[in-house]
Amino acid sequence: MAARGMLPLAQAELLEVLVALRGDAEAEIARAAEATLEAQEQDAMLSVAASTDAPLTVLDYLARREGVGREIAEAVALNARTPDESMAVLARQTADSSLLEVVMVNQQRLIRAPQIIEAVLQNPARTTEAERRAREVKREFFEKERGAQQIAGEMRARGMTAAAEFIEAVESIGADESGLTIDDAWLIAEHIEVSDADIDDSWLPSEYLEELLAESEEQRAANIERLLAETQAEVGEIAPERVSLIRRVMLMSVKDRVKLAMKGDRETRAILIRDANRTVGIAVLHNPRLTEQEVEAIAAMRTVDSEVLRLVANNRAWARAYSVILNLARNPRTPLTVAISILPRIRTKELQGIAQNRNVSDAVRRQANRLALTRGGH
Repeated sequence: MAARGMLPLAQAELLEVLVALRGDAEAEIARAAEATLEAQEQDAMLSVAASTDAPLTVLDYLARREGVGREIAEAVALNARTPDESMAVLARQTADSSLLEVVMVNQQRLIRAPQIIEAVLQNPARTTEAERRAREVKREFFEKERGAQQIAGEMRARGMTAAAEFIEAVESIGADESGLTIDDAWLIAEHIEVSDADIDDSWLPSEYLEELLAESEEQRAANIERLLAETQAEVGEIAPERVSLIRRVMLMSVKDRVKLAMKGDRETRAILIRDANRTVGIAVLHNPRLTEQEVEAIAAMRTVDSEVLRLVANNRAWARAYSVILNLARNPRTPLTVAISILPRIRTKELQGIAQNRNVSDAVRRQANRLALTRGGH
């Protein structure tokens, strides 16, 4: 009676029973169940295929059944409950090219079950769009990961532990056409000198998190060109090797640049302190290898974010160095309140120079002049 669909069951329960009975040891029961399944109305099966509590065995049956109908097959493909192996079978055997594009919609499933990606790529009915998506996910989440692991393993073998840790965590290798290549990763790895155990990222408060969002290609390109122009203005002609390093570093995502800022060597710190994203510049200040000479140079830079200068001024160890506070007082990028609070510590001769410096704000010049006159007894 069950195999003939004569029991008073809900549609989902009936299909579940019929799917089970089609494999019954009794041939007559199996044939009857198969015939009853074939006779089910499309609308009835569609409602089960789209249900959020559809039986897994029924979804598997519908995924594997040839000629099930476009609407039902699409509902199965979109149903989060459909077993991954069933989806791989559907992707492998369907002749409906547009259905393969539907299969590619659930990226989380594809990452969890890469056999679905391979099934799409092996299906001769795949569309150009389905193939593009499949190759994109494969490159991003599988080939990239394997490549990074291979690089990290080789670095560990060479004793480059800090570099290996960085490469294992980096997101930018092969992330897209503008991302880092394997050769790029090797070049950048040579500039890593701080291990994970020596960095502290607890400074990164929630108010900065929105600044870690991905950049557009236009923003990234503009950042690279601005940094190259600023560097050229300061040092003249830039060596090709440095241009190459700047471009490679700045092709990384913002999150990866923050990591590099805390782990990189002096050369990468000099690049990243000028980053258009202030969080990257702040991360440089948290690099444990940052020297007082570097801080002195940062305090004089007119291309760094004002928040970076404020943090330099608020660091007691750095603020004890007269050269650092003098550079901050002279720097027009230093926040006004910070610059004015520093002036009482500046020697009279330098105060007189600041009072005549047209690059700093009028308020800083007036205060410097007032202090210099007071000390001179006028």
